[in-house]
Amino acid sequence: MRRRLAPALLLPLALSLSACGGSSSASTSTGGGTDGKGSLTLNVGDQKGGSEAILRAAGELDNLDYKIKWSTFTSGPPLLEAVNAKAVDIGGVGNTPPVFAAGANSRITVVAAWHGTSKGDALLVPNDSKLTKPAQLKGRSVAVAQGSSAHYQLVASLKDAGLTFGDVKVKYLQPADALAAFTSGKVDAWAVWDPYTSQVLKAKRGRVLATGDGITNGLTFQVAAPTALKDKKKSAAIQDYLERLRRAYTWVYSHEDEWAKVWAKETGLPEDVALAAVKRTYTTRIAVAVDKPLIASEQEIADTFTELKLIPGHVDFGGFTDPRFNGGLPPSTTTPRPSEGS
Repeated sequence: MRRRLAPALLLPLALSLSACGGSSSASTSTGGGTDGKGSLTLNVGDQKGGSEAILRAAGELDNLDYKIKWSTFTSGPPLLEAVNAKAVDIGGVGNTPPVFAAGANSRITVVAAWHGTSKGDALLVPNDSKLTKPAQLKGRSVAVAQGSSAHYQLVASLKDAGLTFGDVKVKYLQPADALAAFTSGKVDAWAVWDPYTSQVLKAKRGRVLATGDGITNGLTFQVAAPTALKDKKKSAAIQDYLERLRRAYTWVYSHEDEWAKVWAKETGLPEDVALAAVKRTYTTRIAVAVDKPLIASEQEIADTFTELKLIPGHVDFGGFTDPRFNGGLPPSTTTPRPSEGS
């Protein structure tokens, strides 16, 4: 059965000021659609325009001999809360949510990774803003989803500009509420990811102050519940699911327009926004191994947030990874495909 995202979690197509209808509750999820057949159900957490969209477009949800029950979350942190609570067996997130989850000693395990460009991770400012570079954010207000990939991108961008995290006024907001604050002028900037970046740019409601390209590691993950990994049948389903997801990303490289159309229909995004996000972000991603360089890169993120006292103590990120599904994948340092987004 096909499942469409609930309107409360969609960015309004006109980017109007009524965008505050979305919930910012950490436990918020929607969905419940199911694909496949069989006695085993794999509970999969997803984000807007994420794994389900790409799998469906590539035809990789056909011929499933197990069921996939989908739940869609506003961002990575609440998704990982569901993994920790065993409500979700596996789900896709950016590079920072697993670090915060590990810092909270959550029961989560990184089992797969993709390396892409970070051009879709952006610091956005309104078109009429006088800001032209990140160094000018000192004393300004910035909206960001706490614990999201954008959270670290903001920290890293400020550091690159010679500023500290304490130099800005951070407003922790989930995307829908952040959009409302951004479009109404209640914040000076917004740190966010695609497809939100592409939607703001295509609607000409903002411009890029800086991107995460060259600043952040460009990694995205699939994160599983340890209990699911210990279950032989669920572990086998997870392996099959990951293989399908990797094939789907390979399919997208030569079917950008086709996937963008399917993705737009699934999410309610305009087709030009979907295509821009596809070219800027999604087709750059290459499946890579969960290896020592990956762990070291994530450890740097963890140590940064520990120093900022946003994580209560030292995190041993390697203890939250499992390389069993690496197969013959290339190293995590493999260069992403070039971005064609504008």
